[in-house]
Amino acid sequence: MKLENKISVVIGGGSGIGAAIVSRFAAEGSTVYATSRKAIEATHSKQVITVVADAGETSSVRAVYEQVRRERGRIDVLVLNAGISEYATLGDISEDLYDRIFGLNVRSLLFAAQDALGLMQDGSSIVLVGSIADTIGPKGYGVYSASKSAVRSFARTWANELAPKGIRVNVVSPGPTDTAMMAATTDEVRAALTAMIPLGRLGMPEEVASAALFLASSDSSFTTGAELCVDGGATQV
Repeated sequence: MKLENKISVVIGGGSGIGAAIVSRFAAEGSTVYATSRKAIEATHSKQVITVVADAGETSSVRAVYEQVRRERGRIDVLVLNAGISEYATLGDISEDLYDRIFGLNVRSLLFAAQDALGLMQDGSSIVLVGSIADTIGPKGYGVYSASKSAVRSFARTWANELAPKGIRVNVVSPGPTDTAMMAATTDEVRAALTAMIPLGRLGMPEEVASAALFLASSDSSFTTGAELCVDGGATQV
C-alpha cells in the first residue's frame, strides 16, 4: 500500500496509460480523482472518483481542483497525463495542428501544474507523462516530439523551483505502448518503433503505471527532476 491515505489527481485518466495509473494508484491505497473529457466507465473501486473535465480548458481543471479542495483539502500526488499526437511531416504541419498539440501537451499541462500548487505541501509529488519521442525524432511526429521535449524541460525547472517546498517533480516517459494512441499511428511507424526496442515488443500501460507509482511514492523520495524511460531499452542501449 505505497499510497495509503494519499489523495491523487490524474488529469487524463480515462483510458490507456492514464486509466492504468488510476487503477494502480487506487490498488495502492490512494483516493484518486480521475478526469476525462468523456464520462469514464464505472470502476469497481470505491477509491476512484471520476470527474468529467476538459484538460485543455484551464477553468475545467480548476473546477476539479476546487472539488478536491472541498472534499479532501489537499493533493498529495498530481499526474498530468492528458495529451494528443497527430501525424504531419514538416511540409504538412498546419498552424491548427501545432496549436492543438502544444495547447494541450504544453500550455494546459503548465497551468494544470500551476493551479494545483495551492493544494500541495511538503512531501507531495508531481508526475508528468512524457514520451521517448523527446529524443528519438520519429518521422512525422516533430510537433508531438517537441511538445514532449518541453515537458521534460519543465520537469527540470519545476523540480528546482519546488524543491524548497518539498515537492518533487519527475517525468515518466513511455516508449511505444499498446494504447489507442499507438493504434492510431501508421503501420510503418508501429513497425519501425517496435523494431528499435531491444525487448522486441510494445510496452503495456500497466508497466508504465508501475513506473509512475515509483515516482509518486516515497520509494523515490530522493529523486526529482528525473526522466524515467519505460521503453524496453529503446533509448538506453
